[in-house]
Amino acid sequence: MMLQFRDPSRLKTKRVVFEEIFIARDSGTLEQLKELSSRRRAIEESINESSFMTEVIAREMAGGLTSRYEQDLQKLEKYLPLLENLMIHVQSVNNNQIIVRWMSNLKIRWSSILSTSSIFNLMGPKFYNIDSLHFELGMNLFLYGAILRERALEVLTEDLVQSATLYRKAAGVYHYLANELLPSLQPPSIQERPPECTSSVCSIMSLICIAEAQAVTIRKAEEKGTAQGLLAKLHYGITELLDEASGVLHLALKDCKDISARILEFISSCRALHELRSQKHLANDLKGASQLGVAIGVLHHGLANAKAKMPREESWCLVFRQEMDAVCSLLRKLEHENEFVWRSKIAIGDELPLLEGTRIVSVIKYCPERWERELAFRV
Repeated sequence: MMLQFRDPSRLKTKRVVFEEIFIARDSGTLEQLKELSSRRRAIEESINESSFMTEVIAREMAGGLTSRYEQDLQKLEKYLPLLENLMIHVQSVNNNQIIVRWMSNLKIRWSSILSTSSIFNLMGPKFYNIDSLHFELGMNLFLYGAILRERALEVLTEDLVQSATLYRKAAGVYHYLANELLPSLQPPSIQERPPECTSSVCSIMSLICIAEAQAVTIRKAEEKGTAQGLLAKLHYGITELLDEASGVLHLALKDCKDISARILEFISSCRALHELRSQKHLANDLKGASQLGVAIGVLHHGLANAKAKMPREESWCLVFRQEMDAVCSLLRKLEHENEFVWRSKIAIGDELPLLEGTRIVSVIKYCPERWERELAFRV
């Protein structure tokens, strides 16, 4: 089993009516602004769980898609190109004082699920209010990546290849946010913004998605009977990815104190779990090479580390306990064999082999779409 961190998809937003902000010069522009508002409203109602639409009607409107995550992805894929087009046209007349005044009335409001203030706010989620289309694009893309992760988890038991592909696509969305969109478009004047709209957090999410894609790929490799030594390296490759994510997070905390500790605990717990899995496969590989004493030492060391890093989240604890039970069972088997047959010296400390990592998964690049439609404003 994989540890699940589903918080990123639990965003909320307030309604935006574009035709009330931007004054159209012709009927064509007005209809396109109304379409933009309509596309966004579909997203609002879904993530806010405020839609009165039945499942049957939702499925028919989505062309037969039965998964809510697929339906939400479709909604975002219809909205994002229109939003990109609006941004291009607004930027082309951005120096016009009327446009500047309109933008000051554009109250884009999104909640954050990764901020400490949202978790401890007894009045409900904290909403960030920013008059910027950049902010709107960034938050919708963050949501898009999060729902790709949810869909990847949904198909995990049915299609491992599709699941890994969806995780890689999510990683590409977050990589695009972190390295292209947010650095180049985020207005420097915005002082308070949610962690979801910062390059560092998006970098972390990209690394998490790649780690998850590699975890799914490992499951496929295990089904094929891949060698224990390679499986050990693949699991430790996940550990190294999460080490990188942890390093980015600690740097981010210096600039943004309002980041939930829950994401740090997830990264730490997931890292420890895959390190233990790496040690389990390494022990099996060493056993096959008649190094039973070293294998037993590796398992003793792995269990001690895992016990010290047991997570507080109950669902994560369950996965940890299952893995530790499997390692304990293997350890008893090896110790019994060693006691009655091999009598090898148990390795400790510097006698233990260093773990090595291998990464075989990469991001699938996200390429933004823009539906080129002419917009004319009354400026």
